[in-house]
Amino acid sequence: MSAGDTSAAAAVARLAGDITSDLEQGDLEDFYRDLHRHPELSFQEHRTAARLAGRLRAAGYTVTEGVARTGVVAVLARGDGPVVWLRGDMDALPVPEATGLPYASTVDGVMHACGHDLHVTWLAAAAEALAAARETWSGTLVVVGQPAEEADGGAAAMVADGIHERFPRPDALFGQHVAPGLAGFFPHTPGLTLSASDDIEVVVHGVGGHGSRPESTVDPVVTAAYVVTRLQTVVAREIAAGESVVLTVGRFHAGTKANVIPAEARLSLNVRTQDTRVRDRVLAAVRRIVEGECAAAGCPEPPGITVIPGCPSTVNDPVLDGEIAAVHRELFGAHTVFDFGPVMGSEDFSLLAPPGVPYDYWYVTSTPADVWDAAPGRDLAEKLAGVPGNHSPSFAPDTSVLVPGARTLVSAALARLNS
Repeated sequence: MSAGDTSAAAAVARLAGDITSDLEQGDLEDFYRDLHRHPELSFQEHRTAARLAGRLRAAGYTVTEGVARTGVVAVLARGDGPVVWLRGDMDALPVPEATGLPYASTVDGVMHACGHDLHVTWLAAAAEALAAARETWSGTLVVVGQPAEEADGGAAAMVADGIHERFPRPDALFGQHVAPGLAGFFPHTPGLTLSASDDIEVVVHGVGGHGSRPESTVDPVVTAAYVVTRLQTVVAREIAAGESVVLTVGRFHAGTKANVIPAEARLSLNVRTQDTRVRDRVLAAVRRIVEGECAAAGCPEPPGITVIPGCPSTVNDPVLDGEIAAVHRELFGAHTVFDFGPVMGSEDFSLLAPPGVPYDYWYVTSTPADVWDAAPGRDLAEKLAGVPGNHSPSFAPDTSVLVPGARTLVSAALARLNS
């Protein structure tokens, strides 16, 4: 990085620090805890959306609610300049909470196990801080409260509802995600950072009958079990060791009673890949194995195999990521920003960027220090395996990340709004 680049990053960091110096930890904690107590599933985020919209409207934004059913889009224009989008997702998960927090979920079987309540809090706080300091920047700020990230459909639904046509087209798009890891770090990865995700629904057709007379049936449970076992060889024996692939059978459903052989079995699969050619090979292998096992078992009809495309891979613009990472180093310290490399997790964030528009997506680590210190292991990977992560019923981010998480978004927006 040149001296000029360093100087520019330092200037943005100073301005972001000034703008966010009045953020009140107590106010953010109250807002965050309220969201955490009242989680809402995908496309049901009515209360969450209303709370976000209310704060944005009070800050001076022109707010549109009901985008893709429950999404929120807010616009604040401040003269000529770039258009910057900041995105936060809003939905919770069907996970019973086990944190024991005093502000634990009050909704039975639902919790913010992925931290989207933090994302909404960060988004609201950043938007308010930027609005209050609008005289320091020029351009247009668009704040996006996205529904249904967990359903792999929220971003696509917003695009289908005309977000790219109804609102100012972005010149840059920014997002972030809370992650396990000792609180206070901000991992950045230029290029590929998140994997593509596809779901596959499989129906194995058998011939049902009485459990005492299996010879008169074609047992779809046994056939589906062979499918599950054989699928384990796809990654182990058909994909090169240097490629990253995860193939998971997440659901196996068949039958209603112990002494009844059912007429069908259903499997739900998830595939994570980082290369389109590898993806095509994995999907072809799944189809071949399912069809082959069903043929070998003498199933009365071919299996049903439905591929449901989910999220594309998330590939940060390297130049933009380098720019924002430099600002975050200046803002939080050089030691707090590092490249964790691509992960097998997936996100629909990239779908919000129109073709050719650069985007950047980073992480904010949030594990409380006492939990991190108590976790077994000595290196980062061992420690990460020992602390509650996203989607765990025990996932409980440290509220110390509330203000820093807002500052990351403010500084990223300013890096472009002042360019």
